[in-house]
Amino acid sequence: MAFPKHFYWGGATAARQVEGAWNEDGKLDSTMDHLTLGTKNQPRRFTDTIEDSEIYPSHKASDFYHHYKEDIALMAEMGFKMYRMSINWSRIYPNGDEDKPNEKGIEFYRNVFLELKKYNIEPLVTISHCELPYHLSKKYDGWLNRKLIDFYMNYCQTLFMEYNGLVKYWLTFNEINNAMVHGKSFIALGIQSIKDKSVSANLNENIDPDEKQKQYQAVHHKLVASAKAVQLAHSINSEYKVGCMIGGICRYPYTCNPDDVLLSQQERQNTFWLCSDIQIRGAYPNYANRYLNKHQIHIQMEKEDDEVLRNGTVDFFTFSYYSSGCVSCDNNHKKTAGNLIFGIANPYLKTSQWGWQIDPQGLRYILNEIYDRYQIPIIVAENGLGQADKLEADNTVHDDYRIDYLREHIKAMDAAINEDGVDLIGYTMWGCIDLVSASTGEMKKRYGFIYVDADDYGHGTYNRYKKDSFYWYKKVIASNGTDLD
Repeated sequence: MAFPKHFYWGGATAARQVEGAWNEDGKLDSTMDHLTLGTKNQPRRFTDTIEDSEIYPSHKASDFYHHYKEDIALMAEMGFKMYRMSINWSRIYPNGDEDKPNEKGIEFYRNVFLELKKYNIEPLVTISHCELPYHLSKKYDGWLNRKLIDFYMNYCQTLFMEYNGLVKYWLTFNEINNAMVHGKSFIALGIQSIKDKSVSANLNENIDPDEKQKQYQAVHHKLVASAKAVQLAHSINSEYKVGCMIGGICRYPYTCNPDDVLLSQQERQNTFWLCSDIQIRGAYPNYANRYLNKHQIHIQMEKEDDEVLRNGTVDFFTFSYYSSGCVSCDNNHKKTAGNLIFGIANPYLKTSQWGWQIDPQGLRYILNEIYDRYQIPIIVAENGLGQADKLEADNTVHDDYRIDYLREHIKAMDAAINEDGVDLIGYTMWGCIDLVSASTGEMKKRYGFIYVDADDYGHGTYNRYKKDSFYWYKKVIASNGTDLD
């Protein structure tokens, strides 16, 4: 069975992980530019100043800023129909609160969009991908301050006007729910007044109640900003399509114990559905009010917020999906790693090199859950396998493990579309060009079809090389998903 005729096959990156050029052409530092290199076992560290003795992976990343024409040509060679990318806010508004944008930043992204247009590749643009100008974090305490809504709207106004006719599909925030999942959510929110600014995945149940209060207040401000951005986009161009982007959390009850089943349901409500229910249905759901009351979280809202949320619902749903986990009322179980959270290990699944459980059927399962709930078009905006690839002497990379991973997930999408009736319109595989890992900052945790010759410390030629998966994905796209061998 083939995928829909106009299915958007493609790949995805984020400016903070691929772009580099962190202080060139008028750009100033973002919150991401203050994160040091970490490892699987050592969290990244946030530093208030840029320290000479530390490595900051985002400063050079994959150097897309100077290689974008080459990289887009490689995407076109694979046959990409869509490229999901993000704009770095601090490249457009270096401090975030200026009246006028940085023209060099405007020009860079216009050139990127024109290059994509040359190859008929549709951009899917994330307006804010878990970063913001550091000045907004330092001066205003990030998204905890309601003033950021106005700064964000000024930023959106510039993007929607400057790139009118070049971009159709927009995402307001990347994984907007991740601040409700992480115990340490500084990067998502930029709140200077929280105590822990390291980066690691950890459920937020055990954090200080005051910090949890700040998290939910800040996320509310982002939800209001998102709704306002949707309305603004539609007022500027009725053809604009604006979506939400949710961090995909697929966690099963560990046993058939009703307590495990109820816990699984509640966790999905509070970590996966909460933000998308507000962004799609236009109001806080009852279970959210129950959770907020239980944890004595009191969100300050303005009188117009209810109306703004009601009138600013999104047009389509996107999400990330890498792995799954389990939950149980019994905490004495082996834990496993993941994109957003640690879960209880599922004995029926294998794990990746970084300990993430590989579960293609989970993708089909969660696609059905999403579509049954909302009945709007869906894009799988992130899905991929991080692995320590080896560049051979003949400049090839034999990544059969990545092909195997992607093949099974594409089969799951096929079944969701053709057997289950899910309106899935696109798939942008994560990290189509090797980039620095968000969680650890490592380059050696590679996802791409395109190998970037750089190590964790920024050493290398930064030349691009095609992996075996490059040619495989080209064949998949050319056959519209029917040739997966």
